[in-house]
Amino acid sequence: MLDYDKEAERYDASRGGEPRAAAAADAVLGLVPEGTRGLLDVACGTGIVTRRLAAARAGMRVIGVDLTPAMARQAAARLPGAVVRADSRRLPFRDGEFGAVCTVWLLHLADGPADVRAVVGECARVLRPGGVYVTTVDKAASHNVGSDIDVVLSTRPPSPVRDAAADVEAHAAAHGLVPAGRGRFTGHGQGRSPRRTIADLHRGWFVTLPPGEPLAEEYAERLARLPDQDRPRPDPVFSLRAFRKPG
Repeated sequence: MLDYDKEAERYDASRGGEPRAAAAADAVLGLVPEGTRGLLDVACGTGIVTRRLAAARAGMRVIGVDLTPAMARQAAARLPGAVVRADSRRLPFRDGEFGAVCTVWLLHLADGPADVRAVVGECARVLRPGGVYVTTVDKAASHNVGSDIDVVLSTRPPSPVRDAAADVEAHAAAHGLVPAGRGRFTGHGQGRSPRRTIADLHRGWFVTLPPGEPLAEEYAERLARLPDQDRPRPDPVFSLRAFRKPG
């Protein structure tokens, strides 16, 4: 698992920067009804997407939440007075406070199904009746673009999938939320090259290939044999699901 305190400084540059953030924000807002007065961005990271959410809708109050101190500090610099450091499983907001809640690139990081249920439950709790919850699903699958890199990595030990769309839909239903739409967006700048994938492997990106272990080195060697070491393969395309709180 990556240390997101250490990742914070290079997080945006290593993940597509503003083009990816713009695509994510546009896709989220495409599922948020016009006239929504308040939006909570849970696990807002550096705030690069949150800032765009706030700028896009005049009159919509946007609050960001993140647990990692370094991430929250960067987000607070982008949105002064609008970022709270808190655990997504225990949100410090009252019931029904927001017209929309989003979790972009969060659920796949959960320790287990109980944590996913807790996060979805908290998002449902702070959502007002008639409000919408928007989340990314199937993140790992989004990165599988059928490239030669994917062929090499296809035999690695599988990671638990915490954000499978069917599971997230079940958790949402258990908290009284009903399906309200879908969306997709491109992760601009996230198409991996073999050399970049090796660097990601060495810093712990792939949780079932711990850095320094013989198996990780075996995969690094296989990746190093691929052609065009610095040519990025296609960008991932991420999936969104939206859920409405009846009322």
